[in-house]
Amino acid sequence: MNDSQTKKDFDVIICGGGAAGLSAALWCDDLGLNALLVEASVELGGQLPRVYNPIKNHLGAEAENGKQMRDFFVGQTENRKFTLKLSSIIREIDFDKKNILLESGEVFSAQAIIIATGVRRRNLNVPGEKEFENKGIIESGKRDEKSLSGKAILIVGGGDAAFENALILAATAKSVTLVHRSENFRARAEFVEQVLSNPKIKTLTGFAVGEISGNQNIESVKLKDLSTNESVTLPIDALLIRIGVEPNTEIARGKIDLDDGSYVKIDSSCETNIKNVFAAGDAANPISPTVSTAVGSGATAVKAIYNRLSSEKN
Repeated sequence: MNDSQTKKDFDVIICGGGAAGLSAALWCDDLGLNALLVEASVELGGQLPRVYNPIKNHLGAEAENGKQMRDFFVGQTENRKFTLKLSSIIREIDFDKKNILLESGEVFSAQAIIIATGVRRRNLNVPGEKEFENKGIIESGKRDEKSLSGKAILIVGGGDAAFENALILAATAKSVTLVHRSENFRARAEFVEQVLSNPKIKTLTGFAVGEISGNQNIESVKLKDLSTNESVTLPIDALLIRIGVEPNTEIARGKIDLDDGSYVKIDSSCETNIKNVFAAGDAANPISPTVSTAVGSGATAVKAIYNRLSSEKN
């Protein structure tokens, strides 16, 4: 008996428990689809628990931070019918047969798969970065603002997140230095104007971090001048890295179509190049990585799956 003739465990397997995955799970229950949601972390929410600033641009709900928004989403799905597996790492996906193999050895199959694996923050990948994680390399300017009062802080990046954190930290820090590889910033104009006019913030363009040093905590970084290849050492007390994100799509590499940035390519129904394999949320959306887009794409994928499976039954 071939795979198409065997009984599937689920109608839909959702890979990832962030905003897109939770939206997909809710819609699966709404439409009567038997769904399995698999999340590698010990908790749901994807990147939301790591968002410390207020979320005010998701229509229908505001939150003081990402964790509060996550709790709101989880609360909405608590009474919905779907199978949830936390702390479950997917080792392999057979996209043609719609099977997933977990690190635990468990195998599950479905009629359709939704990739909602989200993104992760980019690392510098320089000596000292791993060693000084949580030892001077901070998670968030908003979260750590009080503990960094009177400190010298280095921020790496040129987008909104880097500039917004620079403005937050400058309110109490001794000094803030913002380093960016390019001469051009990606941040919105109002952030750039505020940073450049703030006397406590210094910007260094055309530089990159080459090494992070210290003893028990960060004490300095080595900055490389990209035009001359010369290096200078900058004493600091804390470092915040905001150089963008990258999609968690390694599991799909070489199996489904990805763009040059390794984001999943999808059509208007969120379907990939393989039939009944869909992608939703940030893993498939480099243009608009927002809560609203993630929630909407999760719903779109499930609606498309429901229509497909319904038509195949008739």
